[in-house]
Amino acid sequence: MTITDAAHAPIATSHFIDGRWSDASGATFPVRNPLDDALVADAAAGGRAEAEAAVAAASAAFPAWAALPPARRQQLFLTAADIVDRRQEEIIRLMAVEGGSSRAFAAFQIRLSAAMLRQAAGWGYLPYGDVLRSDVPGRTATVTRAPLGVVAGFTPWNGAFYLAWRTFLLPMAFGNTTVVKPSEEAPLTAGLLHAEILAEAGFPPGTFNVVTHAPGEASAVADVFFESPAVRCINFTGSDRTARILGERAGRALKRMVLELGGFNPVLVLDDADVEEAIEAVTFGAFLHQGQVCMNTRKVYVARALHDEFVAGLASRVDALKVGDPTDPEVVIGPLINDRAVAQVEGRVRDALDRGATLVTGGERDGRLYRPTILTDVPSDAVCTTGCDETFGPLLVIEAFDDPERALADAQDTPYGLSAAIMTRDRARGLDLAERLHAGIVHVNAPTMASEAALPVGGVKDSGWGRSGYYSVEDFTELRLRTVSSQPGRYPF
Repeated sequence: MTITDAAHAPIATSHFIDGRWSDASGATFPVRNPLDDALVADAAAGGRAEAEAAVAAASAAFPAWAALPPARRQQLFLTAADIVDRRQEEIIRLMAVEGGSSRAFAAFQIRLSAAMLRQAAGWGYLPYGDVLRSDVPGRTATVTRAPLGVVAGFTPWNGAFYLAWRTFLLPMAFGNTTVVKPSEEAPLTAGLLHAEILAEAGFPPGTFNVVTHAPGEASAVADVFFESPAVRCINFTGSDRTARILGERAGRALKRMVLELGGFNPVLVLDDADVEEAIEAVTFGAFLHQGQVCMNTRKVYVARALHDEFVAGLASRVDALKVGDPTDPEVVIGPLINDRAVAQVEGRVRDALDRGATLVTGGERDGRLYRPTILTDVPSDAVCTTGCDETFGPLLVIEAFDDPERALADAQDTPYGLSAAIMTRDRARGLDLAERLHAGIVHVNAPTMASEAALPVGGVKDSGWGRSGYYSVEDFTELRLRTVSSQPGRYPF
């Protein structure tokens, strides 16, 4: 089966279990292009039976995968990276028709994915433990890290290709095996495509498994993840609302969780900032993938002395972004993922305008295409500016400030704490504010979306816990203490 055929003609997909494409039930659901609802694929609609088979396969494959020599694992990851590079054009087109990704965003994901694969390839050679001093004569104590077992991953539809790699690749790099449940909005680019790449690369059967499900039928698959003792960790990327539900279940099952959730992601443009640089950073940070990424900029606080110049320049820059079919290489703004997403953006823009906000640009739709929108003078009680719930779409709020300390306080008056940015020519000043901004990621003179595969991405507060990159070793391994004594022990009785 070639998943990327779906970029040109609808295909029928299957689950990927124990190294084989399998669809025992025969049930399917349609995957449609968010631009025009054209059929992209008929995806397998799995449930409990498929999830149980996938977990069993991952559990059986775990001992051999955990014991695989670093050189062999490295070879597999490097081969997979080469396949990603070779198939770039196919993957870009598939991300456009399934998820509405522009060429720029798809290429951005592919670069990050290949880089992560190549970096993870070397992690098997890094030190994985310590030798500790003991107060007992003749005793040697060692602490080592060991993989957990099976890690179950929930992969999202937005940034699907890269975020799926991040969901399962990091656990696998440390010796775990995985089962992935992709979002029903993007089962191809959030999991099935990866199975095809790993199979071609030669990954052993059972190390990576994918079970897809129809809309509204995730619970049957999730039930197996929480009930099976073989599943030692749940790795979830998505909304904080869903994370709270999953977290309650994980607590009852005493399962470890890693969560990468939403963010409000403010930018502070200080009075000494380079305005043109700030405009470019905010344009990219706010409107990449139509504002449907957890690290998109949601609100900009601009020093009053620069406010008018910044708003005018940003509006001009944003108006030049081409909106349309993302298969067109010149298009930057593609469709929102579904009608619910469009309705949310429309509703929040209308709410802000009804309360007295000023529309700088945008506010128009054509089907699921929504022009990038900028609002100013937004009242503090408007839904889009409260910081309590992110608007997942191309909507940006701008607010002028007089006191940077007050702007800093306002910027972090939110339950989220994922990403933020500060624009200033004074790097020391920027770093001082960054240290006091309660977020997992703060960039000085870079966008809130400034991702690199090697950097530890993750949030604080309601934006989740756990980190990506090598720092995820803390999440996907467990510490084990072993001692060896060379002298007879002395005991109190």
